[in-house]
Amino acid sequence: MHTPLCRHAAGEPVEYAARAVELGLTEIGFSDHSPMRRDDFDDWRMRFDQLDEYVEKVRKAQKDFPQLTIKLALETDYLPGQEEWIRELAARHSWDYLIGSVHYVSQDWAIDSPYQLSKWKEHDPYEVWSIYFDWLTRAADSGLFEIIGHADLPKKFRIIPKEDCTSLFDKFLITAARKNVAIELNTAGLRKDCKEIYPSKQILQMAKDRNVAITFGSDAHAPAEVGMNFSEAVALARGVGYTHCRRFTQRKVESVILQ
Repeated sequence: MHTPLCRHAAGEPVEYAARAVELGLTEIGFSDHSPMRRDDFDDWRMRFDQLDEYVEKVRKAQKDFPQLTIKLALETDYLPGQEEWIRELAARHSWDYLIGSVHYVSQDWAIDSPYQLSKWKEHDPYEVWSIYFDWLTRAADSGLFEIIGHADLPKKFRIIPKEDCTSLFDKFLITAARKNVAIELNTAGLRKDCKEIYPSKQILQMAKDRNVAITFGSDAHAPAEVGMNFSEAVALARGVGYTHCRRFTQRKVESVILQ
């Protein structure tokens, strides 16, 4: 879940927490877009000088809603060469988990940005998906993250390669299993052009077959999106054979039976 500090979300953490209580949730986690080393890298994440403010906002929600377990986390962009920066961010606060996400396939193209949608016309979809999954595999292999976020993000605008991508998925999932990294079922995909949870049922079935663990996330950018479509996500997980999911405290893992 996100906060206004990322510049494309609405509502304070206390409002997200209040919504979670209304829904009867017992645990939530905030994982806003982490800063990059350069504040001008893009315009959809917090600045570095706002990192402590972000932590304070989440701590306030924890204090105001003691009946709710609220985790403090970051969604951190993985780009090759950024590993040391991610380690620096990881050391700055007592995070409960870090989500590693790939949005970029080059230093200046975020494939999920509607403002850069035209760039898809300049590239072969399979080439883009190949780079994306290569970087996602590197993220899983890095040991920097507990969770890998929205694992098939390139489908957001329904631009799907004609070629079979199974080998791309497989390499990533084998790496995630080997490094004991979870993938999330991210329900935000249902609110995008693809109208499908990230990842697809095909990828999720492959993940189950390879013993890759899962978590659940709404990717909420507004209080109304808290917990949205979780019943569908749980049904999807059960449908491919999952009986457990993971949660994290101070970067330590716990396996939880699906309810």
